[in-house]
Amino acid sequence: MSETINVTLKVWRQNGPSAAGRFETYPLDKVSTHASFLEMLDILNERLIAKGDEPVSFDSDCREGICGSCGLVINGQAHGPDRETATCQLHMRRFSDGETIVIEPWRARPFPILRDLCVDRSAFDRIIEAGGYNSISAGNAPDANAILIPKADAESAMDAAACIGCGACVAACKNASALLFVSAKVMHFAHLPQGNPERTTRVSSMVAKMDEEGFGSCTNTTECEAACPKGISFANIVGLRREFVRAQVSGRTTR
Repeated sequence: MSETINVTLKVWRQNGPSAAGRFETYPLDKVSTHASFLEMLDILNERLIAKGDEPVSFDSDCREGICGSCGLVINGQAHGPDRETATCQLHMRRFSDGETIVIEPWRARPFPILRDLCVDRSAFDRIIEAGGYNSISAGNAPDANAILIPKADAESAMDAAACIGCGACVAACKNASALLFVSAKVMHFAHLPQGNPERTTRVSSMVAKMDEEGFGSCTNTTECEAACPKGISFANIVGLRREFVRAQVSGRTTR
């Protein structure tokens, strides 16, 4: 494989939330195949700045697949073509010489575009806030075996806790549903005894807030699971639905 490739970028540009957006085309030559996708965008911005043009705004922080802020839709796929890979971990060797790459922000009404490829994902923060806190006062750190938890439950809780809240599930869903994100946050606690005191109110409050924020409904196409960089399982959505019915039957649906 060649050490460098030439690509054509079609990048979404938008000056602000209320401004009209459009695609701008940028040819980019001699891009190292070892560069990450975000490093390629850095190169683009350096060249734009050198010409006196406005650089492309995009989000990034850790660039290690941890924080989830780097989400982009690349050639129609959230985070790009690789499974269980965040945008910052995608490398240019995944693309061909002469290829046209279309880069867009997350497309969802609850994620308004701030500028170019940056979106406001604070709706996720408000859903988390609606879930509240655990009321257990743990005191000092207990011994590891003080609270016995079945291995399967512990592993399921840890798998759900791996969600980084990037929003790829929303961007990939035809209905802009946030149910995979919400279910991961709900099931993280539902599998553990520490989550039991607020178990029913938590799921009801978070689902209600999700609906209030304007996210769509789930129609079981599982595209969210396919797009998730952490491989969060659709089984969490099944679990959330069970938890929601449990809350409705118990009658304790408000905090």
